Amino acid sequence: MPSRAPAVLVLKDGTIFRGTSIGAEGVAAGEVVFNTAITGYQEILTDPSYCRQIVTLTYPHIGSYGTNPEDVESGRVYAAGLVIRNLPLVASNFRSTQDLSGYLQAQGVVAIADIDTRRLTRILREKGSQSGCLMAGRIDDAAALAAAQDFPGLAGMDLAKVVSCDAQYTWDETVWSLGKGYGRQEAPQRHVVAYDYGVKRNILRMLAARGCRLTVVPAQTPARDVLAMKPDGVFLSNGPGDPEPCDYAIAAIRTLLDAGIPIFGICLGHQLLGLASGARTMKMKFGHHGANHPVQDLDTRRVMITSQNHGFAVDRESLPANCRVTHVSLFDGTLQGFARTDRPAFCFQGHPEASPGPHDVDYLFDRFVDLMTKHAANR
Repeated sequence: MPSRAPAVLVLKDGTIFRGTSIGAEGVAAGEVVFNTAITGYQEILTDPSYCRQIVTLTYPHIGSYGTNPEDVESGRVYAAGLVIRNLPLVASNFRSTQDLSGYLQAQGVVAIADIDTRRLTRILREKGSQSGCLMAGRIDDAAALAAAQDFPGLAGMDLAKVVSCDAQYTWDETVWSLGKGYGRQEAPQRHVVAYDYGVKRNILRMLAARGCRLTVVPAQTPARDVLAMKPDGVFLSNGPGDPEPCDYAIAAIRTLLDAGIPIFGICLGHQLLGLASGARTMKMKFGHHGANHPVQDLDTRRVMITSQNHGFAVDRESLPANCRVTHVSLFDGTLQGFARTDRPAFCFQGHPEASPGPHDVDYLFDRFVDLMTKHAANR
């Protein structure tokens, strides 16, 4: 195989990792995080929630099954860069249309391989997620360090409006099945307006598969415009950045809560519902990123393995009396879900729509449908 160009990852604290480029040549700065998932690298790269983040995958062999046009969560790669230990020589899968390196180059993504990702992960765990710079091709250590130190970090950064759609659209694609691909909705029963703060496509597919007619609206859409559509429910999507600066979203959610409309939030949507309800959010040391996080449903006492991707969390101790804790992380006890006791609204911090998985928490989509059905019956 042809020789690869050199690449470096430089952290804000001056730590330098030298490796080889497996993507585009260039420079990328962002917050360096680690993800413990074994599969799903294409879904991770295209998840808008990773905007302005350089993703380190802790599993040592990444790229073995290649890439394909179906396994994407948005229209492009949003991760600022990719860091892996080893890129296998062969990508083999019956669905693969392009190897990972070719995909990264075509998408213009700077990526590095052949570094000690275990050492990098230990640094991030001990010191916390920190700013970093990836440089591939022509290397200048001093310039890379300056770029890492100039990156301001995600605290205070509103990225939801950056990754959101420009105009509203409808969605009718359902979940993927072997031999058939993605399906199409036939007879939707309920109208759901979904706020796009960086929505993943599989969330929309899961809702569509449950009979929801979906209208997706930009992050800054006023509540009055949503209420004018007379939806049966409102969905608050995942997304990147700090939830606190998203004052437009918090104001809209408060109006929707006062209107008594059923609401379901995931990830950033969970945090925004918390802020709209009077709680506080906080920046985590290194966040939760992976597909093996145990979460307990406090109502059933059931323990589930979940997919997670967040660097901010709702402070459990700040929840007001009208919020009931429903889920907690068994890694660190942080809040994973709550429900309003005075409004038909609930949320979850992790990802019940996880693609490729796990799917332990997908029952929350059924709960949202049931909530809309009960609300309609009581009108």
